[in-house]
Amino acid sequence: MGLFSSLSEKLNHVFSKLKNKGKLTDLEIRQAMREVRIALLEADVNFSVVKDFIARVSEKASGEDILKSLTPDQQVIKIVNEELTALMGGQVSKIAVSPSPPTVILMCGLQGAGKTTMCGKLGLHLRKQGKKPMLVACDIYRPAAIKQLQVVGKNIDVPVYEEGTNSPVNTAKNAIKEATRLGIDTVIIDTAGRLHIDDKLMDELKAVKSAVNPIETLLVVDSMTGQDAVTVAKAFDEAIDITGVIMTKMDSDTRGGAALSIKAVTGKPIKMVGIGEKMSDIEPFYPDRMASRILGMGDVLTLIEKAQNAISEQDAIEMEKKFRENSFTLDDYLVQFESIKNMGGMQGLLSMIPGMSRFNPDDIDESKISRIKAIIQSMTPRERKNPDVIKGSHRQRIAKGSGTTVQEVNQLLKQFEQTKQMMKQLKNGRGMKLPFGMGGFR
Repeated sequence: MGLFSSLSEKLNHVFSKLKNKGKLTDLEIRQAMREVRIALLEADVNFSVVKDFIARVSEKASGEDILKSLTPDQQVIKIVNEELTALMGGQVSKIAVSPSPPTVILMCGLQGAGKTTMCGKLGLHLRKQGKKPMLVACDIYRPAAIKQLQVVGKNIDVPVYEEGTNSPVNTAKNAIKEATRLGIDTVIIDTAGRLHIDDKLMDELKAVKSAVNPIETLLVVDSMTGQDAVTVAKAFDEAIDITGVIMTKMDSDTRGGAALSIKAVTGKPIKMVGIGEKMSDIEPFYPDRMASRILGMGDVLTLIEKAQNAISEQDAIEMEKKFRENSFTLDDYLVQFESIKNMGGMQGLLSMIPGMSRFNPDDIDESKISRIKAIIQSMTPRERKNPDVIKGSHRQRIAKGSGTTVQEVNQLLKQFEQTKQMMKQLKNGRGMKLPFGMGGFR
């Protein structure tokens, strides 16, 4: 179980009910949205955020014609995915870089959020990107806070500047002078936290911020605290105007609603996330990837878009009819291979289908598609329409004409027959209308 696993399970349960419906009615959309609303609230997403989110999704789901190559559940998933991505900020928001070094990053947060450790994680992340960071110890109250930062700095091979219990404002100013002298390009300032928000904490942060004019003021919040994290973010933003948020413990099985609420409530993006205990367990926050993760979709949304472009609903209906009436021909088979090509080929398709990662794309011989096309194109129109008429001598002629072997011709005819049988069994299935005839590429 990971972050959002419970929410993901509930949302997919909602979407599964929409499968196999010819058209979505207003009632079905309302019922689905009611369940999505409950799932989001149970995930501890802010109430007003949920209300606005549901309104936007409902409007889109009701106002659009069903896209021609999508089933209704996939249309709703696509809309929910787009809105979830927008809710969390849309695009990835990178750590800003000052035009004149050093870049100053002020880290703040309540005690216990993991701020000091996160200073180190961010330092390591930036060092790996070719930066020269320095950590600055400005938490002069918590016992052993300076020592903790020094240990963190040593572990990641990043220098730490400290002046003991000197005032945080003077320490920060002197640290920047030292960084300039040493050619350090990034200064990460660790500030004091409190167990709760109070005026003394905020006044000190304002003084440090005013003294060093940071390009980033990043708030570290614990994702496990749910809505409390959103409340904290709002309070810090109102007091000192943060530029972004770093969320810790995003690998845990928390309700996770803070990640879905912070941008909407504060207007400030989540910039980085902590995803484990190791110092290297930090990564940029990608709203689109998180949305796909919440929906348990892998990269299937790209697959849906490719299917939209490659196959129309009318084509899919026509193909289903051909399978049902057993009138599917090798010409139709050839059309399906063209569709696969238009969707980026088998390697591209497999990489986007959840659960298909166990297949090695390198094992798929895409050149077989061109050989299959050559074999079919070497047949007469009568043979393509009715492969049963193809005898031994015909197979030799087809092999010679296509530059292949009789064995390959036999293999193709066998695959074609197997595909017809398989699709006959699946014609009432629930799968997305992807090109048929995807077997036999390895």
